[in-house]
Amino acid sequence: MSLKSFLAYPFAYFIKLRNDRWINNPLRFQKKTFYKLIERAKKTTFGVDHGFKNIKTYEDWKKNVPIRDYEGLKKYVDLVVDGKKDVLWPGKPMYFCKTSGTTSGTKYIPLTKEALPFHIKAARDAILSFIYETKKTSVVNGKMIFLQGSPKLENINGVLTGRLSGITAHHIPKYLQKNRLPSFGTNCIESWEDKLDAIVDETINQPMSIIGGIPPWVQMYFERLSKKSNKKIKDLFNGFSLYIYGGVNYEPYRDSMESIIGKRVSSVELFPASEAFIAYQNSQKDEGLLLCVNHGVFYEFVEASTFFDKKPKRVCLDDVSLNTNYVIILNTNSGLWGYNIGDTVMFVSSNPYKLIVTGRIKHFTSAFGEHVIGSEVEGALSDASKLFSCRVNEFHVAPVVSPKKGGPHHEWLVEFDKEPESLISFANEIDKKMQKINSYYCDLVKGGVLDSLKIRVIEKGGFAQHMKSVGKLGGQNKVPRLSNERSVADSLLNYEKKG
Repeated sequence: MSLKSFLAYPFAYFIKLRNDRWINNPLRFQKKTFYKLIERAKKTTFGVDHGFKNIKTYEDWKKNVPIRDYEGLKKYVDLVVDGKKDVLWPGKPMYFCKTSGTTSGTKYIPLTKEALPFHIKAARDAILSFIYETKKTSVVNGKMIFLQGSPKLENINGVLTGRLSGITAHHIPKYLQKNRLPSFGTNCIESWEDKLDAIVDETINQPMSIIGGIPPWVQMYFERLSKKSNKKIKDLFNGFSLYIYGGVNYEPYRDSMESIIGKRVSSVELFPASEAFIAYQNSQKDEGLLLCVNHGVFYEFVEASTFFDKKPKRVCLDDVSLNTNYVIILNTNSGLWGYNIGDTVMFVSSNPYKLIVTGRIKHFTSAFGEHVIGSEVEGALSDASKLFSCRVNEFHVAPVVSPKKGGPHHEWLVEFDKEPESLISFANEIDKKMQKINSYYCDLVKGGVLDSLKIRVIEKGGFAQHMKSVGKLGGQNKVPRLSNERSVADSLLNYEKKG
């Protein structure tokens, strides 16, 4: 046993005891965070404009600070980008996280020196939680890799700017640096495919134990490793025992990933965003991700079904209900206030507060009033895939409102690693499960408004080709599971399997 492995469990135990304070007292720590944020920002431009000095209660807060997305906060962010101080948070941010927006073009999310440590801490604590619960300390002995964006940063008016994963790469704890791959030079390669080939070359002969990244891109990495070595991943990396992911639900990929790996590997899910690190999986036994209530963020929630109402009801953690789909709203120590990041969540536990990510408020299918969300289609597809012993690489669901033949329906564009013997039976099983999960969808199908769903098979590699065609291959980019319009679906049909 190495010294690092020997010390891993005592360190994990220490962190567990320390974190239990906020895990077991979430409402108290959220209240403390609420008042601390207001006090720190009351003299900023935003704080003055919104009367922070007069806010004494959460009801005061809701009256003074409306819910906004990036567009709504953009006039303040633009001042920060222009180099102004004390706009959203005291001083200037340490970094700008650069992300892609649909209506805003490039978005610049401020990341302050107060906020950055929590991104590192939460990711570290997720791994330590795994070590504490499983006692698998050997995971720290091997090499680790996180497929991520380039760590190259540009300077915008004195503030370093780049992708979140690239920024955090500069702040990996020293005790992990020697174990970390790939090299800085390889990480800076801009072309995803060239970068992936270089990562394969660097890691193929290394003792990898922890591998992290968004499922579709890790799967692509595994496929190239397997092709080059002519081995299963378990035989190539016999110490590989922990897969870390976030941003995309792993379940639809699990079967195809484990087929390439050659065995089942423990996994830990993270819920990081450029705006804040929100939650992480702290147990292999319990469902859901632990909400980070002591990490510089005060959370609010709006029921997704009412979000687009004129005056939707917003609540803090005190008043959330289990099994209700919420839009999550952030107030952060980077100066984001009443900020809608677009993600929807559902609480599965309140002791402690644990949630699952159900999708995106803008990624849904409801062209006919069916209100279908991401977790529903993922669950139906996963269940049907197990029943039919098939494996799915990627998929996207969109409505067909005016088909040339038949009635309106949902179109599922699916890229298989292993196709079912009967595509029609497979589609019927998914449709049956969707009707069971979603009563609106069931009523529309049984009422004759919608035909049963149809599956169009996309050729292997078709989703990657689509992402390449729109300049979003690799990194943290992902194809939306659902859409209420046809732009993604119509692009994917260029890669439909023939015959």
